[in-house]
Amino acid sequence: MGAMVQFPMNGVGGGGGYLATPASGSGPGVVVIQEWWGLVDHIKAVADRLAGAGFAALAPDFYDGRTTTSPDEAGKLMMALDIDAAEKKLRGAIDYLLSRGEVAGDRVGTVGFCMGGQLSLYAACANPRVGACVDFYGIHPNVKLDLAALQAPVLGFFAEQDGFVPPAAARQLESDLRAAGKQVEITVFEGADHAFFNDTRAEVYHAAYAQQCWERLVAFYREHL
Repeated sequence: MGAMVQFPMNGVGGGGGYLATPASGSGPGVVVIQEWWGLVDHIKAVADRLAGAGFAALAPDFYDGRTTTSPDEAGKLMMALDIDAAEKKLRGAIDYLLSRGEVAGDRVGTVGFCMGGQLSLYAACANPRVGACVDFYGIHPNVKLDLAALQAPVLGFFAEQDGFVPPAAARQLESDLRAAGKQVEITVFEGADHAFFNDTRAEVYHAAYAQQCWERLVAFYREHL
């Protein structure tokens, strides 16, 4: 359904990503942000699925073609990520989506998983053209959030048995967002593990929770974009 594309990156070179557009011809734009594994087939499949639901979805490649199945290597790639460059790539992706004829409206949604979940929030805080932010069990120790600047509502999905982002961290994020006067809804799924949405990882995938999250995500975007 989709294809790799190149897009400008705020005057500092180009960025690449996977773009999937709806069969209807146009729809709201959504930026899909990878896990620490890279721009793997699962993330492309999420973009395709969003296109099937009527959205134009772009998944930027933050590792410039590198992917891995090794947790150790993934951790190194994540920690080596230049956050300033990542913000430029996110901004370039948003600008590129909004410039395309297939994208309706003047704001986009963001959704990210693990590392990408934190970057989804980061993008929403840094860019007022993000109109709806979804965070799946987001974590990145080097990504600092300017919650005061956030304008988009936030929908967060976390896992009770997550060893990376424990429930207390999810609830603290929710508390911080509410204290800053932001619109937020966070759910911690009982018995779920980190990455429970990823259907390529049978050891943690939870089909029922993943489907519930998907339905809520689509409804959230349709309401706010």
